Amino acid sequence: MTQDAPDPEIQHFPPGENEERVEEAAEELSRLPMPSVDSLPGTLIAFPLRRSVPFPSLIMPVQVEDGPETEIMEAAVRAGGKVGLLPAPGAPTEGLPTESSQFADMGVLAEIHRRIRLPDGNSNFLCRGIRRFRVERFLRVRGVPRVRVSYPEDRPSPGRETEALARNVLELAQKVAAHNPSLGEGFSLAALNIEAAGQLADFCAAYLVRDAATKLSVLRELDVRERLMIVDEALTRELVTLELGDRIQQEIRARIEQQQKEFFLREQIKVIKRELGEEKEPQEQDRDYFLAKLEEGDYPEEVAAKVRDELERLALIPQTSPEYSVVRTYLDWLVELPWHVTSEDSLDLKRARRVLDKHHYGLEEAKERILEFLAVRKLRKEPRGAILCFAGPPGVGKTSLAMALAEAMGRRFERMSLGGMRDEAEIKGHRRTYVGAMPGRIVQMIKRAGTNNPILVLDEIDKLGKDFRGDPASALLEVLDPAQNHAFLDLYLDLPFDLSRVLFIATANVVMDIPDALRDRMEIIELPGYIEQEKVMIARRHLLPRQIRENGLEPDRIALPVATLRLLIRGWTREAGVRGLEKMIASLCRKRAMEIAEGKRPKPAIGPKRLERYLGPPRFLEEEVRLHPGVGVALGLAYTPYGGDVLEIEAVSYPGRGAVQATGRLGEVMQESTRIAHAYLRSHGRSYGIDVDLMQGLDLHVHFPAGAVPKDGPSAGIAAATAMVSCLTGHAMRARTAMTGEISLTGEVLPVGGLREKVLAAKRQGVRRIILPKDNRPDVEVLEKAWTRGLEFVWVESYEEVFGAAFPARFVEAARRAAN
Repeated sequence: MTQDAPDPEIQHFPPGENEERVEEAAEELSRLPMPSVDSLPGTLIAFPLRRSVPFPSLIMPVQVEDGPETEIMEAAVRAGGKVGLLPAPGAPTEGLPTESSQFADMGVLAEIHRRIRLPDGNSNFLCRGIRRFRVERFLRVRGVPRVRVSYPEDRPSPGRETEALARNVLELAQKVAAHNPSLGEGFSLAALNIEAAGQLADFCAAYLVRDAATKLSVLRELDVRERLMIVDEALTRELVTLELGDRIQQEIRARIEQQQKEFFLREQIKVIKRELGEEKEPQEQDRDYFLAKLEEGDYPEEVAAKVRDELERLALIPQTSPEYSVVRTYLDWLVELPWHVTSEDSLDLKRARRVLDKHHYGLEEAKERILEFLAVRKLRKEPRGAILCFAGPPGVGKTSLAMALAEAMGRRFERMSLGGMRDEAEIKGHRRTYVGAMPGRIVQMIKRAGTNNPILVLDEIDKLGKDFRGDPASALLEVLDPAQNHAFLDLYLDLPFDLSRVLFIATANVVMDIPDALRDRMEIIELPGYIEQEKVMIARRHLLPRQIRENGLEPDRIALPVATLRLLIRGWTREAGVRGLEKMIASLCRKRAMEIAEGKRPKPAIGPKRLERYLGPPRFLEEEVRLHPGVGVALGLAYTPYGGDVLEIEAVSYPGRGAVQATGRLGEVMQESTRIAHAYLRSHGRSYGIDVDLMQGLDLHVHFPAGAVPKDGPSAGIAAATAMVSCLTGHAMRARTAMTGEISLTGEVLPVGGLREKVLAAKRQGVRRIILPKDNRPDVEVLEKAWTRGLEFVWVESYEEVFGAAFPARFVEAARRAAN
């Protein structure tokens, strides 16, 4: 077809025959002679190719979208059937290029042979490349692009290197084509029949190179040797990638074939065994397993009937159905629970006392209550479950005491933390209608224990949560009620389980945070904090030996004398329990282990003077201002979740209207207590040396320390009043004196709670005199002598007695004479 040939024939084909027609047209075109290049047009209509790169001497179908692209090709047909196929890598994804910079500078002059319409309205224009052209300039960009072109000649590079490159490219092309079955043998034959090295490079780049940028660099390269080098490198990369992919595919195929082989062999073995009667179907195996469990075990009639009903249901469910695993899991729970499996209790009281003393020093009241519980169990023939609650500060041994009780009784021990629990399904389980349903934690612990009478510890029961998922505290009511828990109903099991033989032990830091209904169902056993002497003994008997073992030391490589332990307790730990003390001892053991590992030979004993070398400066110092209060300061005693504490209550005055302000993140009760103390002093101030007239023009600010810690309760009433008296009179209260008690508007001192923890805190921090309400005297008299030794107690009934005990005698006498 020459330049002045008529318009190409437009043929219409059915939808399913287009690809076949394109191949037939291409084969027909390949048999036609190449057009003459004697008279090449200097101006061409340029058709933009967004994704593909054309090459000379190759036949290519150009797919053209209906619209502006079709107008370009039709204009080229009308202009003589020749078009400039010009790559446009910078063209937008939709629409034609609008700037000349979006086109490449090199393209291919092509002859349009035939147009084939496609069912979607687009067309395929079958073209044959004739010659490379270089764009000299654009005559028109928008609409139907026109360019002025020149036709550069290839620069041959004769020689052995070019010949070797051509052979290498041909060999690589054949290898790459062998990995692509769609190319077939015709590609290799066509490549072998190409004599020109430059044409071979174009041919291989067109069919085998995937990267459009690499193809474009081949089209631009006029030096034949460099063109072959580009194609050689691209084909080498492609071949390496294909070979790696083949190797990966072979490994995957081999693995799959091995798995399939093993699967078929196993299936054949199963069929053979079933034919011989040596193996049963999985459903039949499951049925025999559960029936054997019923025969061997001791189950309630209701449970056995439920198992048989579920087995009949299981027989009707296909094994591949998800429902099959749901029913089978439910049956597993029914047959694995210890419905009638009970461990025998060891009720030897002497052995129990030895076990308790072995694991815990002190805690005599708690140990005595546990021994009483064991004595009742020993005498009663049909013991019922009990619910105990160990309450006390962190680190005093609540959970470990429950473990010691389990060891003494020979029972299995399980623990569940309730801190932050908000979903009642954790207690009572989920109904089986939910996907992934399970029994509650109570039933799970009993299954793990393997008996129906373990010791279950409900840790941190005072920290239960509550939200839209339910109230776990309410769900625990049935569990912890001896009148109900003999028929505890877990929602997953849907069968009553007897919890009456279970010994439940709850632990809590703050008893008042336990919901009232739960607190009424439990017997509270208070575990107080330890005094210094007890901490020293605990460290020597338990903490130091345990840390020596855990840090890989020998007992003779480290020793902590009593003086060192006392200083460690006073300067580096300030707590009711011994958890912080154990951390400090662990730190000393680690540092001694490092010294030994470095080859040093230190003396075993760590004296008091060497503590700062190992642990740094003390964290807690005995502040003189606390034990020797200044003007406007009073020492009060408080109860916290971590034991007792000594509060340094401050008061200042400034001109105002006789009001009082209290700070320190106080609750309503504590604020009211401060206002009551202020009102009492305004009405009775003269009895305590206060100028009442002057007081009417002064505002008072009372501050309680540790402002970030919430505080509430009335027990700081007399201490707040004493701080205000000191501020208004300018006299400091007596040294090493602390107090606690509620004050009324008439000056009466009312009793308060938490005396044990408050007394221990006062003793721990060096207080010598404690002012207490007279009604609290029985609470102090029952305390152990070791806790009260060295303390002077002053019992008061009115604030007048508090005033006489808290301030120096000379000031008290002067104030009383002035009042009279």
